[in-house]
Amino acid sequence: MKVLPFKIPKTQNIGLIYQEDREKYFYDKFHQHEEIQLCVIVKGEGTLIVGDTINKYSSGDVLVIGSNLPHVFKSDASVIKESFMISLFFTKSSFGKDFFLLDDFKELITFFEKSISGFKLVENRSEVMKIFLGLQKSTNLNRFIGLLEVLKIVVNSKTTELASFVYPRRYTDNEGKRMRNVMDFTMNNFDKNIDLYEIAEKANMTPNAFCRYFKQRTNKTYFTFLNELRIENACKFLNSENSLSISEIAYQCGFNNLSNFNRKFKEIKKISPSKYRKDSGFK
Repeated sequence: MKVLPFKIPKTQNIGLIYQEDREKYFYDKFHQHEEIQLCVIVKGEGTLIVGDTINKYSSGDVLVIGSNLPHVFKSDASVIKESFMISLFFTKSSFGKDFFLLDDFKELITFFEKSISGFKLVENRSEVMKIFLGLQKSTNLNRFIGLLEVLKIVVNSKTTELASFVYPRRYTDNEGKRMRNVMDFTMNNFDKNIDLYEIAEKANMTPNAFCRYFKQRTNKTYFTFLNELRIENACKFLNSENSLSISEIAYQCGFNNLSNFNRKFKEIKKISPSKYRKDSGFK
């Protein structure tokens, strides 16, 4: 089974795939699949990278990840011991190539358009969660009915985008493995010093070629992405009760001096680390 592209296991003649992921960590390799993934986070929290954008996820989230949209869940096992996600996978042609083109489904046009960049629900999440939990012991027919019920709620709910830039071409196997190696290494080593030569070597490219490659596929430089990842992880520390000083948090997240951390934090979050911590209710 290829990691990128990733093939969702399915039984023959099944249009809608139901899947439960219940373990310490969610699948943590950068991957994409043909199916749209409509899922709820029953339990767990961590970092979700979709396309070029770093997001946080937590219990209660309702997420939609579009067809062939590269993504990876990085579970934070230090916060919670078990991660539990329920997903429905389907394509626009899962139930027949013209099924969703029928006039009956005109109001779903925006769903498929927004799924291209992925999105997260910001309201009506408990209603969707209730439907998903009811699918656990349901028949295939009831799961299909549940999908339509969820889609009806989703298209009438406020959402927020998950990816600000989507690479317009599908990754080939070789490209996928290269980007997966880059993302895996970055996710596991963001708290350490990473130089351009080291990360270019992971992609088996020269530094200049790697810079062009990464920018073309994410619309940002590698070090912009790395700093965003470090700042998101710093937010976890600032947003929780601990005895770490801001300086200690900066070093734990890969910054080698406090002034650079403060500058990058304000640049990305539009607020200082100390103000962010105070607004989170921690001093």
